[in-house]
Amino acid sequence: MNNIFLYITFLTTIFSTNHPQLTINISNIEKVAGKIVIGVFSTKKSFLKEGKSFKEYIIDVNDNSVSFVIKDLSKGDYAISLYHDANSDNVCNRNFFGIPKEGYGFSKNFKPKLSAPKYKDCKFLLENNIILDIKLPN
Repeated sequence: MNNIFLYITFLTTIFSTNHPQLTINISNIEKVAGKIVIGVFSTKKSFLKEGKSFKEYIIDVNDNSVSFVIKDLSKGDYAISLYHDANSDNVCNRNFFGIPKEGYGFSKNFKPKLSAPKYKDCKFLLENNIILDIKLPN
């Protein structure tokens, strides 16, 4: 009986995880409508590739700034890309040059200049509870 208890305790310890908490504060939301689509990427190969995010979260916009807490990520390196789907069409609408017409942002509050950011520009280490502040451009 003691062996069964030790075995169950061992398995519980192995499979239980204590995930760090990631809080994302998003500010400068121009229009109080639609939703914010957050993509979490764990590799440079998948970064900014449509449908290739490690995890995706969608939150409703009900103010000019919103906070979102993620509790299901393991410790490791990640990069965040997000956009404000103001018209709720499930697409990041872009202009002729491929630049988003809707608000967008990246972890480390990286602001791209002439091209899309690279994974290393936005990569952060999630080891303990952290807060990311992302300000959408005007």
